[in-house]
Amino acid sequence: MNSIKSLKIKVKKEIKRAQSLKELNLIFKKYLGKKGELSLILRSLKTLSLKERKKIGKEVNALKDFLEKEIEKKAQKLYSTLSVEESERIDVTVPGKKPSLGHLHPLTQIKRKVMSIFQGMGFDVIEGPEIENEWYNFDALNIPKDHPARDLWDTLWINQKSKVKNQKLLLRTHTSPVQIRYMEKHNPPLRIIVPGKVFRHEATDPTHEFQFYQVEGLMVDKDVSVSHFKAIIGKFFENFFQRELKFRLRPDFFPFTEPSFDVAISCLICNGKGFILDEQGKSKTCPVCKKSGWLEVAGAGMVHPNVFSACGLNPTEWQGWAFGFGLERLAMIKFKIDDVRLFHCGDLRFLQQF
Repeated sequence: MNSIKSLKIKVKKEIKRAQSLKELNLIFKKYLGKKGELSLILRSLKTLSLKERKKIGKEVNALKDFLEKEIEKKAQKLYSTLSVEESERIDVTVPGKKPSLGHLHPLTQIKRKVMSIFQGMGFDVIEGPEIENEWYNFDALNIPKDHPARDLWDTLWINQKSKVKNQKLLLRTHTSPVQIRYMEKHNPPLRIIVPGKVFRHEATDPTHEFQFYQVEGLMVDKDVSVSHFKAIIGKFFENFFQRELKFRLRPDFFPFTEPSFDVAISCLICNGKGFILDEQGKSKTCPVCKKSGWLEVAGAGMVHPNVFSACGLNPTEWQGWAFGFGLERLAMIKFKIDDVRLFHCGDLRFLQQF
């Protein structure tokens, strides 16, 4: 106990004599550090009886608290005497820490890239409501209530009716309704693209989501043909993928276009060959295109005359083509991603790659 009291007096004198923060730090390490004198005293208590350990341990801990407060007081006093240059001094030799910056979501990057390419070819970017009514989502697009094509869209209905035409409300299943809204208010010729979110009532898996992004395109004039579409979509693929690609059109069916066709590009993984080489140099079926050599990316066709009539345009005077593709689909091909759900999982390990 006498040693503890004498140690307290000794340390108080040393703290009082300290002339710099550096000296004060040495005092702290000498007595309060992991190998300091107080730590050594506490370790030596194991040789004493329980009664003595409690009594001396209490005194040592009290001394420790006292010295910490005294050193803190002295440190504040010394710091207040420093000049501005000393207190704000920065060691320029210490490597700096680069701040972590955010960046655009990969789908936003793809959307902006698509918009930029089409704007460079004279297309305007148009937006529309995500909550639609039956007229714009189905009827005006040549999909009447009893049409079997309605079964192609797994619709999310809203338990409320529109004030306009007393139509049922729904979450739009495609961006095509914006075409109708635009043609109702604007006279041809026109060129537009419509990027936006759409919704389907379906189960999610690596290639399907209940909400995703589409880009719709529309061109209307007096002498528009499939040849114009082939030239524009070919230029788009070349700019988007930064390489020359083969693409093809095959007959398909969509109620709002006639004739209709699907658009496919040559597989970027196997370069259209249908097979790739494994690690041993042996050929195997391409896992992306399934040996076909082609990737389906869009649906398209010449606008159906009934669609023009629904918008108040004369189908004998105007003609045009329309297309639609998914942004996620383009992103998966460009970035070689095999699961569409990754885009909306919020996993920073995935997002930081882009």
